[in-house]
Amino acid sequence: MVDAQPAAPESSGGPPLPKGRRPNPQIAQLKRTLYFLRRNTLALVGIGILLFMIGVAIYSPLFPAPNDQMTLMCGTSGNPLAGSGCLCTYPIGTPPPSPNCIAVDQYFPSLIAPTLTLTSGGPLPLGSITNTPENGYFYNLEAGLVKGAPWSLGISAAVVAAGASIGLLLGATAGYLGGYSDEVIMRFTDIFLAIPGLLLLIVILATLGSAFPGLFGRLGILLFAFIITDWPIYTRIVRGQVLVTREQKYVEAAKASGAKNGRILLRHIVPNSLYPVFVQMSLDVGTIPLSLGVLVFLGFSIFPAQWFPEWGNITAHSVNTTFLEGLFTYCETAPTCVFPWWQIFLPGLTLFAFGLAVNFLSDGLRDALDPRLRR
Repeated sequence: MVDAQPAAPESSGGPPLPKGRRPNPQIAQLKRTLYFLRRNTLALVGIGILLFMIGVAIYSPLFPAPNDQMTLMCGTSGNPLAGSGCLCTYPIGTPPPSPNCIAVDQYFPSLIAPTLTLTSGGPLPLGSITNTPENGYFYNLEAGLVKGAPWSLGISAAVVAAGASIGLLLGATAGYLGGYSDEVIMRFTDIFLAIPGLLLLIVILATLGSAFPGLFGRLGILLFAFIITDWPIYTRIVRGQVLVTREQKYVEAAKASGAKNGRILLRHIVPNSLYPVFVQMSLDVGTIPLSLGVLVFLGFSIFPAQWFPEWGNITAHSVNTTFLEGLFTYCETAPTCVFPWWQIFLPGLTLFAFGLAVNFLSDGLRDALDPRLRR
């Protein structure tokens, strides 16, 4: 009698396993996931962008700039003040007084365009950002984006992780237990879903924003407001997935073997209900900094300083109505006009790259973790 041989892992499209030993199931699952993830080009692109941004966030404490506000500088030609924070600037068309001086328009001395080299353009390789183009004061855009990396990445990760965890717990409980538990949890969830997310954010920030001064107090209220608006979405998504998963044969087999509800939820229900959660997380992570920019643009002081180094805050100030109106007014009277495309394009490009990278990585993880998509 010939013993039946176990199915070869190559039949599922995964990497071959060594013969003669049985690997740990969790390690084997991790290897299969990494194998399929490496085959997804877009996922690797997303990982590369995210690793670069994480590297910038790790490096940011070493960058010579404040952590809680953008670096304010002044130009000696637009505003002849001596002291720290001032750079040597000179009007375009005149000889530079020293090698590292920055050429500026005499009518717009605070609008400094990006430069490719430090020697020809001074220490502002990404240019300046300002809301008063005529006074000669400007903010270092490079310092703002570098210092904003840990704040934007940290806030986005904390909000999405907390919201998804709460939604996963409540949705799995409601979908698996059913009955009164399902009714109570879902009716409570419907109350929050009935309120528009942006309106709920504005109400929470307007009500509690001034009650907790200071950096961490404001950030705590900000995280609380976003988590309150995010968890109901995850709860409904997970519940719908659990309602389908709990009817599968392997769940019935686990019940028949005497497994308790907690073990069934953790070992069978939750792992097979994560795929739509990854998709929703990819949509939410990339939109958190953009939502912060919307709130700042609407006039909410959600950060302890006006020029707080956070990507959404910088983007909001780059399209500030007061700045644009002032620029257009000066363009009507000045012989020349400089449009600061860099202060709108570069922060916007940063937000776009962040959202795109998270979407690429999330799609790759979904394909790698869902056995139905491996075939």
